[in-house]
Amino acid sequence: MRALVFALGLALAAASAHAETIIAAADAPKHVGETVTVEGTVSAVHTEPRSGVTFIDMGGRYPDQAFTGVIFKGDASKFPNVESLTGKVVDIAGPVHDYKGKPEIILNDPAQIKTK
Repeated sequence: MRALVFALGLALAAASAHAETIIAAADAPKHVGETVTVEGTVSAVHTEPRSGVTFIDMGGRYPDQAFTGVIFKGDASKFPNVESLTGKVVDIAGPVHDYKGKPEIILNDPAQIKTK
């Protein structure tokens, strides 16, 4: 039983330490599949009218952004005033995914975004 608790503790510590990796938006493509924190200045925040999906772009504006934080319509109410992030330095944490050649992190918890 102790071995199981110890192994679980190690696994949780490793996952926590992994999420502490802070990278620049431009480096996000090198970290697809990893859980990291992407730090950068928000270039633009826009919501697609048809889908209700909100995009937080870093390192340029769509379609030339280096990285995007994505908030789906069902989670939008958890992120009030997200438009106010434009021009601010933020940290976005979570697993990096590739979507059509661009790195992104799906945001479903407000704790994933921290303003600097």
